[in-house]
Amino acid sequence: MQTIVIKLRQIASATLLLSAIAASNACHQQISNQQTGVEQQTDVEDTTFWALPDWALGGFERPEDVNPVISPVEGSVFHDPMTDSLVAWESNDTFNPAAAVKDGRIVVLYRAEDKSGVGIGHRTSRLGYAISDDGLHFERKNIPVFYPADDSQKAYEWPGGTEDPRIAVTEDGIYVMFYTQWNRDIFRLGVATSKDLLTWEKHGPIFKDNKTYPALSNGKHKSASILTTVDNGRQVITKINGKYWLYWGEQGVYGATSDDLIKWDPVVDQNGELKVFISPREGYFDSSLTECGPPAVLTDKGIVLLYNGKNHPEKGDKRFNKGTYSAGQVLFDKSDPGKVIDRLDVPFLRPMEPFEKSGQYVDGTVFIEGLVYHNDQWFLYYGCADSQVGVAIYNPAHPAAPDPLP
Repeated sequence: MQTIVIKLRQIASATLLLSAIAASNACHQQISNQQTGVEQQTDVEDTTFWALPDWALGGFERPEDVNPVISPVEGSVFHDPMTDSLVAWESNDTFNPAAAVKDGRIVVLYRAEDKSGVGIGHRTSRLGYAISDDGLHFERKNIPVFYPADDSQKAYEWPGGTEDPRIAVTEDGIYVMFYTQWNRDIFRLGVATSKDLLTWEKHGPIFKDNKTYPALSNGKHKSASILTTVDNGRQVITKINGKYWLYWGEQGVYGATSDDLIKWDPVVDQNGELKVFISPREGYFDSSLTECGPPAVLTDKGIVLLYNGKNHPEKGDKRFNKGTYSAGQVLFDKSDPGKVIDRLDVPFLRPMEPFEKSGQYVDGTVFIEGLVYHNDQWFLYYGCADSQVGVAIYNPAHPAAPDPLP
């Protein structure tokens, strides 16, 4: 697969640079579905500008002087049912956000960690609530709205907590959240529903009662991207071939279907094994992991899935840091959602800013989980180095260039 990259050889003036970027943006509408890479090359201080194919979402631009939009707070405390004590629940890290639109405002539910342990996965995670009129400046609640409680999911969520949410809404206003249940033994995908994003009903692991692949009932699974579409300016959950559709997984991208959004059946191949749609690729930015990101989007070109690619320390793309997480995109057939049509060979978003490369994950992370369509623009929310929350915006009327390559 060709990658279309425009490399600019040393610019003589700022005017030439602006012209080059404008040309790159124009290419966004002209590149065929078979092209995702790099063409016509010239150097600008070792930076490579390139253009996205016409099926992809983006480029996404970080707004100036805004990020990170959510950071840890020491003073937020709540009564923790696990320890029966007050806990500074968002004092260590705030990252990996979901996003939704409610009554014309953007709501972000973000993963927050306390200081109960040392290292990623060894603290307790809960979900905080932030709301915004413009998607950039947020008001936050000082207690979590979703957390490991003394409830029916205790066996799955104590003591690690509730992690890494993704949220989408049905046409009739029911918010559906997929999240990781972490008991520090087995991580599982759980599902919960809400009418207001504040009060949630937990329904348990999504594959618990499946008959298609029973081994997954008590197995490890995480990271879910449900299929959505934009209908009359509103992003909503949609069906394909009469069923709800979900992409999931981190070692590869798999699929699942459902009739009710609560109980899910994994997609299997002719041998009864889990069907893998895409996998890590040696020599690429996604050589170690291909982990599902925010809700997938049905467009006139097909189904666009944004995902998180981890660069393998030895077998990855040498242009990027070892172990770094960057964001990729893949296009699936709209009639056959497991059939890959095209896939980016390079990330459209990668750790570039200081807050994306400093925190508890020092190799650098832009971990995308929240995507909402609001006021004719796409707002993409992501975790920054597993420590803070950032936002990048795609305006279809004036698309920015994707992140340049090193």
